[in-house]
Amino acid sequence: MLQGSLLWKVKAKGGCRERLFRLQEDGVTVCFEGRFRHTRSPQSFSVAHIEGVREGRQSEGLRKHGAAFPERHCFTLAFKGRRKNLDLAARGEEDARHWVQGITKLMGRLQAMSQMEKLDHWIHGVLQRADSNKDNKMSFREVKSMLRMLNIDMDDVYASKLFKECDHSGNERLEGRELEEFCRRLLRRPELEELFGRYSGEDRVLSAEELQDFLRDQGEDSSLRQACTIIRTYELNEKAKRQDLMMLDGFMMYLLSAAGDILNQEHTKVHQDMSQPLSHYFISSSHNTYLTRNQIGGSSSTEAYVRALRAGCRCVELDCWEGSDGEPVVYHGHTLTSKILFRDVIESIRDYAFEKSPYPVILSLENHCGLEQQATMARHMKAILGDRLLTQPLQGQDPNHLPSPEQLKEKILVKSKKLPELWQEPQSVTSLLDPEEEEEEEEEDEEEEKVQERSPRRSLQSLQEIKPLQAKDASQVSPELSALVVYCQAVPFPGLAQALRHPQPCQMSSFSERKARKLIKEAGPALVQYNARQLSRVYPLGLKMNSANYNPQEMWNAGCQLVALNFQTPGYEMDLNAGRFLPNGRCGYVLKPLCLRSPPGEGPRRLALHIRVITAQQLPKLNRDKGSSIVDPFVRVEIHGIPADCAKQQTHHKLNNGFNPRWEETLRFQVRVPELALVRFVVEDYDSTSCNDFVGQFTLPLPSMRQGYRHIHLLSKDGASLSPATLFVHVRCKSL
Repeated sequence: MLQGSLLWKVKAKGGCRERLFRLQEDGVTVCFEGRFRHTRSPQSFSVAHIEGVREGRQSEGLRKHGAAFPERHCFTLAFKGRRKNLDLAARGEEDARHWVQGITKLMGRLQAMSQMEKLDHWIHGVLQRADSNKDNKMSFREVKSMLRMLNIDMDDVYASKLFKECDHSGNERLEGRELEEFCRRLLRRPELEELFGRYSGEDRVLSAEELQDFLRDQGEDSSLRQACTIIRTYELNEKAKRQDLMMLDGFMMYLLSAAGDILNQEHTKVHQDMSQPLSHYFISSSHNTYLTRNQIGGSSSTEAYVRALRAGCRCVELDCWEGSDGEPVVYHGHTLTSKILFRDVIESIRDYAFEKSPYPVILSLENHCGLEQQATMARHMKAILGDRLLTQPLQGQDPNHLPSPEQLKEKILVKSKKLPELWQEPQSVTSLLDPEEEEEEEEEDEEEEKVQERSPRRSLQSLQEIKPLQAKDASQVSPELSALVVYCQAVPFPGLAQALRHPQPCQMSSFSERKARKLIKEAGPALVQYNARQLSRVYPLGLKMNSANYNPQEMWNAGCQLVALNFQTPGYEMDLNAGRFLPNGRCGYVLKPLCLRSPPGEGPRRLALHIRVITAQQLPKLNRDKGSSIVDPFVRVEIHGIPADCAKQQTHHKLNNGFNPRWEETLRFQVRVPELALVRFVVEDYDSTSCNDFVGQFTLPLPSMRQGYRHIHLLSKDGASLSPATLFVHVRCKSL
């Protein structure tokens, strides 16, 4: 890999082009270029941004466009965030195997790196880029260039002083250990040194008993045994370790490890009760899952399903339409979005449904097919999904209660319309055609909702014109497809009064965001009660051409389980979704708070939340258009919960320092329902003349947030890691 290999880059539009791919000496960056260098500028990617490596033709791109290459020569690099897959073909089988194994090994090594190692690695990479003449020595000019890459606008006098102090040879070049010393002094963490000094005293050594005091103040297990375990795990000096003592470097290693993370590490595993009915959980749900961009001219792809499932999504949507050759297709009907075969989508779901979570996947079908192709859909699902497809109620399960995620492990459920047992009888057909219910039925179907929005007030004549079509549509449900619908029968919403009088746990209704808001406003407590027994799904308004999302928090506040968002559209809405499903091992199911599962009892405990924003480290400079400018960062903390809890506060901005800005500002909040609250930390680059630039964010549920001194690992706009960028904060919660 270090020597480089010629690999074919397989693309849909541009055909196949051979490029030279080479792993850089940092062991993280892969560069590739044209066969003849002058024809194309070099490009690169980081191994840290790769989600997974797939051997053979396991991507949509290679299945469609890689037929010219033997399968064993092919492999795919799938990236985190929104970056497209890289479909590659090697000249030989051995070459392909080397790259697959090599990338996999490097990914594992990166995952196992401590934060300190990541920092060292990052600095090493910057040094390489700044060493313009590649002589492994740094002139003062090159050092100044490096500081700008590091997002530091350091005063020339101070930079020159630091440079001279490290230039022990006096040759006006830093090399070897001189360079290491310069970088080490740059990476100093004065705030951690001060914290260490506060507990260690004058001798600057932390005993196990002194570490106990720190752990007690952190609100953690402060037993002597735990203190000794931490010292033996993180202390770097063997002599100190043997005497149960901790030095500054060991203390920093501890605070930069997962043990010092703001997220409760117990919550990175499935830790909630998974034996309650499905209606008692928030369920990670995607809308228009097949789209990679917007819903008018964007492309549809099976890769979008793979990405959603890998992100922990447990309910995916399939808009099914009549296709040629008797094969149903999935796409956004009556638009320019491309079409994919229903069969291919089901194969992708089979392959990736349970890679990240063992809990059930729900296929939300928007069915626009005739009887024949509906039967084909049913046939494909049975043949491809096999035993994983749930086709019968669970044995011994009370039909008046929904089963639990635990009972439905590794099962795939179909959400669609189901024929009533006596649907042929005239009165049953009549009930299907009730005009009020049909109006609600249209709300479930995004396509027809668009028509409603264009002409919300229909004349009697137009209703009469549409009714025959509705009659045809209502009876056009194939028995084969209907038979696959067990616990998720899509029905028109009967109204809250009727639903509460006669609950039907196996029936679920869908609401547009507008309809959901109206219900919440008019009958919020009744909707909470309804959602304790039955599943409901909320989806974005059909008229949002750019696939924009709505705020999911207000829907979760009402107990709605399947709050469907456009996973392909980054923004604060998807940050909240990622934060909501971050705990419980990211399995896609999160137990709703008790107040949303049973009749209200005691009021939730109110909290005073104090967050001291102390420092940030190694913030990236994301806006390349601003040339040599350095970020002027500030931190905003947002609380998303019930309306009375929603609040935001921010620090002042720090001029020209994205490397180690220090604020020491305390932001204070009162939270009435902490069980529902999400906390979002946002870093932005202050700009007095235009919009502030987004730098990074991290969102987590308040109950998953640990108190004390904590590091927050920032994420990019599309959810990828910005390592080694962190915030350092102190969190204090107090019951009111």
